[in-house]
Amino acid sequence: MKGLSILGSTGSVGVQTLDIIRTYPGKFDVIGIAANSNYETLAQQVHEFSPSLVSCNYFPKIFEESLPKTTKLCPMNEIAKAKDMDMLVTATTGYASLIPTFQAIEHGKSIAIANKESVIMAGQYLIDYAREHKASLFPIDSEPSAIWQCLRGEESSIHRLIITASGGPFRDTPLKQMERVSPSDALRHPTWTMGAKISVDSATMMNKAFEVIEAKWLFGVEWDQIDVTIHPESIVHSIVEFQDGSSKSQMSHPDMRLPIQHALFYPKRPLNPNVTRYVPSVAGNLTFQDLEPERYPCFNMALNFAKRGGTWPSALCGADEGAVQAFLSGKISFPEIPQVIESALKFYQSKNEPSLEQLTEAFDWGVKKVRDLSGVEA
Repeated sequence: MKGLSILGSTGSVGVQTLDIIRTYPGKFDVIGIAANSNYETLAQQVHEFSPSLVSCNYFPKIFEESLPKTTKLCPMNEIAKAKDMDMLVTATTGYASLIPTFQAIEHGKSIAIANKESVIMAGQYLIDYAREHKASLFPIDSEPSAIWQCLRGEESSIHRLIITASGGPFRDTPLKQMERVSPSDALRHPTWTMGAKISVDSATMMNKAFEVIEAKWLFGVEWDQIDVTIHPESIVHSIVEFQDGSSKSQMSHPDMRLPIQHALFYPKRPLNPNVTRYVPSVAGNLTFQDLEPERYPCFNMALNFAKRGGTWPSALCGADEGAVQAFLSGKISFPEIPQVIESALKFYQSKNEPSLEQLTEAFDWGVKKVRDLSGVEA
């Protein structure tokens, strides 16, 4: 059995990872699970999967008392370097997985990455560290996973990566009405079921900018080799164009369990009886269209800051975290999300060749600055 630990086990990706484990009994041994504050769901997962390690940042005494004697309550960093663990799934938000990711790499573990911030903040430093320690990085997000699948055996022949985006819930909303969209509107993604933060990021297209940054580091390409196209049906998850002019795409019904399963079982592809199959005649036409910069101002703004390097990407991630919090709490309108991010980052001074501590400090700075500007209490 493969020893597996999940950071962020109570979130959307974590829950779906455990669903894959249920589908294949006897294939995985859950070594550790971790959550931030959802201790009730975490307790249920502990009793179902019997991990030897569990981590939770905020919990009442009754949670600790409910744990079996065979389960140890510990810091998340201890889970990341557990002896019997083969693969660490990083499914947290923010930078909670950043240090554990580096610790797991140092101990030669494979990393299944759903946490974009770790890649965006650490960039080439993360890639080089994994290469130095001979640790494998497997993307779990549907679009980076699609690129990874298309590139098997052909990494040196890349001409262009084309990342698809559904366009989010406001793809066809008249621009004049964007001022009136509510948090509940933003959480209604047309094709994917996701957590609140990533749902808002998908609506602003910040999530797609993050995927471009992620792809740049994971696949070692230049910025101008990555394009994004709107694909409302969310069947084609990414396209790779090769030097000879031919292209490959990875297609499936939109279901996060597929890229999760691919990372967990790589290089094998076992039969999964629980997923919906893509049937062309049922799915109908597949359409593609250009991304409208005026509809999604976060997209180009985010890439412009990320290309500066240093701690800019970390400050960007933090500012976005703060802006999404402000929007969800009703402090700012939807169109004000990119405005408050840009306003905050005007005050920032980046650091070159940063340490991990400086990366997290930059993230925290971004969160706090946006909170201050938008009136959100810490």
